[in-house]
Parts: sequence; structure tokens; C-alpha cells
Amino acid sequence: QVQLVESGGGMVQPGGSLRLSCAASGRFISIPNMGWYRQAPGKQRELVAGIISDGSTNYGISVKGRFTISRDNAKNTVTLQMNSLRPEDTAVYYCNVNGRVSLFRAASDYWGQGTQVTVSS
Repeated sequence: QVQLVESGGGMVQPGGSLRLSCAASGRFISIPNMGWYRQAPGKQRELVAGIISDGSTNYGISVKGRFTISRDNAKNTVTLQMNSLRPEDTAVYYCNVNGRVSLFRAASDYWGQGTQVTVSS
């Protein structure tokens, strides 16, 4: 049974920082990709940042230079450090893990329950 547990959301003033963490539990054979997505009210879910097993990263245009994603392969955790937060960063943030749990099945996407981030003065 795969489970993703997120932590670290909350409310912060513009210019502030938050750190999101996600721990993936389950019998993973490999986890090629980990990442964070977000969805604001009335908008589609969008990629915030992704990181593959070798540490290569990619970021959404609006967060590049402000957010940093990292992962711990030994603990199956992914972290998103968010700095210089803006009101437009307000959204529900979802952890995503693309992992393989069986030699006979391709990797699948797993999602966390979501954590609210609100940036407001």
C-alpha cells in the first residue's frame, strides 16, 4: 500500500517562506520521478517543480529562482523550499511520486492529499 504524507503548508505574508515535505511509504522498487503540483481555485493543476532520481530538476516558469526542490532517495522524501512567496502562489499543493512497485508493472503516479498554502497580508 502506497501512502504519501505531506506536511508544511500554512499561511504566510508576501515575501515569506514555507517548506513543504512529502514522505512516500510503500514497497517501491524504484522512484524515477518526484514532484510538486498546485491547483488554485478555478485553475488547472500545474507543475511547480520536479526532480528525477539523479537529482536533475525542472521548475514552472513562475517559481523558477524562488523555489527549490530536493529529494532524499534513501528516505523516499521530497521537499519544496518556497521563498519570496507571492499572493499568486496561493493554492493547494500536491506531492506526486511516479514509482514502481512491481517488476511486472510500469511505474504509476501516486498523489498526496494536498496541503493548503496561502500567501496574504
